[in-house]
Amino acid sequence: MRPLLLALLAKEPAHGYELKQALEQTFGGAYPSPNIGQIYVTLGRLEKDGLVRSQDVEQTSRPNKKVYELTPAGRDALASWVDEQSDGPKLRDDFFVKLALAPMTGAADRMTLINRQRRHLLNLMRGLSDLAATTDRNNTVALLLIEGARLHLQADLEWLERCQEELT
Repeated sequence: MRPLLLALLAKEPAHGYELKQALEQTFGGAYPSPNIGQIYVTLGRLEKDGLVRSQDVEQTSRPNKKVYELTPAGRDALASWVDEQSDGPKLRDDFFVKLALAPMTGAADRMTLINRQRRHLLNLMRGLSDLAATTDRNNTVALLLIEGARLHLQADLEWLERCQEELT
């Protein structure tokens, strides 16, 4: 949540509800909508860490609102996050550990595990298809996020086929 809020505040100062709306508009249903409380807790921590500062802004017909903006340290933290490499594939895959150890444990046979995992991945794929069908066609960011998840699932399904060929 921290880098997301820093990125949004790099554009312009905002209060918590504006940040929540910006996340929802940017990612649509493809990214879990954050709880407003989580946003304000994170903003408080960012402020404590010196990455943002806040200012109370008076409103005539409503209570004052707190508007946050990036500090120079916040801009540096955002730049560091953008420069970081993102995680690649995991070699410690929980499913594969179960699959590899199943014969030793006697808890399940490999084919049962593979079929159960395949059904799970296919259900996730259907959920992504439904999400894509209801996502605004103009929201390229959300559609690309959904497509990336779909391609990862497709690769996992193909890998399951390979596991079935080699291990059963």
